[in-house]
Amino acid sequence: MSNAFFKVPVAVNEPVKSYAPGSPERASLMAKYQEFKDRSPIDVPMYIGGKKVTTVNKKALTMPHDHQQVLGYYNQGDATHVAAAIDAALAAKSAWAALPWQDRAAVFLRAADLLAGPFRDRMNAATMLAQSKNVFQAEIDAACELIDFFRFNVQYMTQIYSEQPESLPGMWNRLEYRPLEGFVFALTPFNFTSIAANLSAAPAMMGNVVVWKPAETQIYSAQVIMELFEAAGLPAGVINMVTVSGQAAGDVIFAHKDFAGIHFTGSTDVFRQLWKNIAHNIENYRSYPRIVGETGGKDFVMVHSSANAAEVATALSRGAFEFQGQKCSAASRAYIPASLWPAVKEILVAQVNSFKQGSPEDPSNFVNAVISERAFDRIAGYIDYVKSQPDAEIITGGTYDKSVGYYIAPTTVVTTNAKFRTMVEEIFGPVLTIFVYPDAQYPETLELVDQTSEYALTGSIIATDRYAIQLANEKLMHAAGNFYINDKPTGAVVGQQPFGGARGSGTNDKAGAAMNLMRWTSARTIKETFVPPADYRYPFLG
Repeated sequence: MSNAFFKVPVAVNEPVKSYAPGSPERASLMAKYQEFKDRSPIDVPMYIGGKKVTTVNKKALTMPHDHQQVLGYYNQGDATHVAAAIDAALAAKSAWAALPWQDRAAVFLRAADLLAGPFRDRMNAATMLAQSKNVFQAEIDAACELIDFFRFNVQYMTQIYSEQPESLPGMWNRLEYRPLEGFVFALTPFNFTSIAANLSAAPAMMGNVVVWKPAETQIYSAQVIMELFEAAGLPAGVINMVTVSGQAAGDVIFAHKDFAGIHFTGSTDVFRQLWKNIAHNIENYRSYPRIVGETGGKDFVMVHSSANAAEVATALSRGAFEFQGQKCSAASRAYIPASLWPAVKEILVAQVNSFKQGSPEDPSNFVNAVISERAFDRIAGYIDYVKSQPDAEIITGGTYDKSVGYYIAPTTVVTTNAKFRTMVEEIFGPVLTIFVYPDAQYPETLELVDQTSEYALTGSIIATDRYAIQLANEKLMHAAGNFYINDKPTGAVVGQQPFGGARGSGTNDKAGAAMNLMRWTSARTIKETFVPPADYRYPFLG
């Protein structure tokens, strides 16, 4: 039996490999990409209680940038598989919750080192193939961010466990941090492999058991995540992956008395509906479920006349168009002063027009394809709408083609209407809308930024004037959970910028921070009195 207090390795951010031409990491990754692309179509099972479960209902997994090539098939399950996953999780719960915390920590520290080593190319290549990320976007997401989640969350876990109350003479006060009573449901997005893994791993690290439903368009790399967990020694049944429809999952999970919480990243509309479903069943649960979600965004770049035009243009071109604008944090609307606009426009148009677009198989391609035909059609619909309106013009892109892959040219819209549709609605694609405002109306435009969108995820201010920066910081206090000064509004790093927003963007529980892990614990206070009183009489009665 352990009788020591253990210190975990100090967490440091995983170095990002450059994948420069001629580098060994580039050659290694592209070889793995080609190996995965050329191999026979794989069959991705569900993982339930440590068993690989298949069905007769096979669904194709294809590449967004070449949708005729089938990478494999996943097994579509039904309500019986969801019920089985819940049963498997609950069966594993007692042993996993009782396992000393340092042993749980060791599983995820081992997963981090495996991912930094032998799993790195596998995870990145799978993400490139099935989610159409270029080599750099895959590296910062699929490898580095997930390694950071594992290492920093272990560190945060130990910090939480070490926080204890004061004790007066004659007593000893203690806090226990119990896992939740029941199971946690992880419902994850396609766009960040690291987020998909962390949404299931973070509750598990705190002693919970999990039923995980990945997005259909992320299942290919989800299998690599499950293989990583297995290689790291995660016991069977702690995290169970089911590939079912949202309705099949919800009908079973939200009606189950042992449902203890949901860890979600996805659309605002879906999250609100899930919350309603949970509320409808609230009296059936053992405890009030923890509802943790990061949802939509309409992320902004606010520019002051004192800004540098090249810095503004670069923040926009990177912030809006990396990973085809399919980041929760992607710059989607910008406000630029009239005096600066001609210079910004010239540089921005030149930068965007220099982008190469195509398959991740060519690492020189800056942008690739959007995730699916459904996403393609929705984004193309917005572009068609812009073309039909008299108060907007397209200055880059505006074209799209899905004959081979779901390619949409990075599109920049300029509008004279501050409440133009593409300034307000979340598009989740490579479309940036710019509103040019009179320099003297900087304070009023800050109010406009705050009031235009229902979301409050990320945003940035670009300026040299310190008074202008301070005013933006004040006026936009609630407009963004992650606020950037003189930078693009993307690229949060675990351990440096905990990520999350409020308003219509979620519960702001900050993935990659101790406050997120606290949501997956249920504290118990223990007071021990060494010499209890033997008479009811207090001194005042004398």
